Amino acid sequence: MIKKILFFSLIFIFSISCVNSNKTKKGDKLYVVTTTTMITDLVKNIGGDVIEVKGLMGSGVDPHLYKASEGDVSKLTNADVVFYSGLHLEGKLVDVFEKMGRNTNTVALAEVLDKRGLIGSEYFASNYDPHIWFNIKYWKEITIYLTEKLSELDPKNSLLFEKNSKAYLDKLDILENKIIQTIATLPKDKRILITAHDAFNYFGKQYGFEVIGLQGLSTATEAGVQDVQNLAKLIIEKQVKAIFIESSVPKRTIEALQEAVKAEGFDVKIGGTLYSDALGNAETNEGNYIGMFQYNVNTIVKALK
Repeated sequence: MIKKILFFSLIFIFSISCVNSNKTKKGDKLYVVTTTTMITDLVKNIGGDVIEVKGLMGSGVDPHLYKASEGDVSKLTNADVVFYSGLHLEGKLVDVFEKMGRNTNTVALAEVLDKRGLIGSEYFASNYDPHIWFNIKYWKEITIYLTEKLSELDPKNSLLFEKNSKAYLDKLDILENKIIQTIATLPKDKRILITAHDAFNYFGKQYGFEVIGLQGLSTATEAGVQDVQNLAKLIIEKQVKAIFIESSVPKRTIEALQEAVKAEGFDVKIGGTLYSDALGNAETNEGNYIGMFQYNVNTIVKALK
C-alpha cells in the first residue's frame, strides 16, 4: 500500500513539473509577458503571430508608479519569458521580479545599451535616466537584442524573427529621417521643450532640444511652488510659446505653470499632449511606437513655431 501511495505521489509531482515547464503555452507558441506599451508593441512587431504576448500596462499607464495586481503576478510566473525595460523604470515591479527569482526568465532590454552613453540620474536606483526609447538609435539596438533573445528561446522561428526585425529596423530608419526633416523646420533658438516630467532628455540630446521637466525624471517626485516659479521666469525670459502635458502624468502641474506665467503678464499656451511613458490607444496611430514618435515631433514643432 505504501509503495502504491509513493508511486502515485511521484506520478503527481512529475505531472505538475511538466505543466510548470510548459507554462501556459497555447500549442507550440512562446508565451511572452511584457511591461510597458512600447515593449509590447516591439515584441508584437518582431514575434508576429508565432508567439503569444500579454502586456501588463495599457495606454496612459505610468510605469514609474505601476503596481502588479494578483492577475499580473499570475501572468508573470506563468510566462516563458518576461521582457521589461529596466534601468528602474518599472520601479515597483522590481521587487516582484526579485521574488520570482530564477523560476521565470526575465530580460531587462535596456541592459544591452552601453551605459557610457546613458544620461545619469539621481532619481533612480539604477543611476540612469530610463527613458531610452526616445533615442531611435537605442531603440534599434534594443530591437536587435530582443530578436536575438526570441531566437534563442524559439529557434524554430528564428528566421521569421530576423525577417520581421529587418523590416522593422527599416521602418525605424524611415522614421528617423522624417523626424529630422520635421525638426529642421524649427529654428534652433525655439527648440526648448518644457513638459510635466523629464521623459524627453534622450530626445533632446539626440535631436538638439533643451529639455526641462517640471517634476524631474520620475513622476514619483512632486514639483514645488519654487519649481513652478523658477520655470515660469525661464519661460518668460526665453519667450517660450508653448508647454506640454503628458498622457501618463496628471496635467495639473503644467496648468499651474501656465497660470504662474500668466500672472507675470506673459501668455504661454499648452501646445498639446505628448506621449511619454506610454503609447496612445491601441486603435489609434499613436498606439504604436512609430506613430507615437511622429505624432510627438509634429505636435512639438507645430506648437513651438
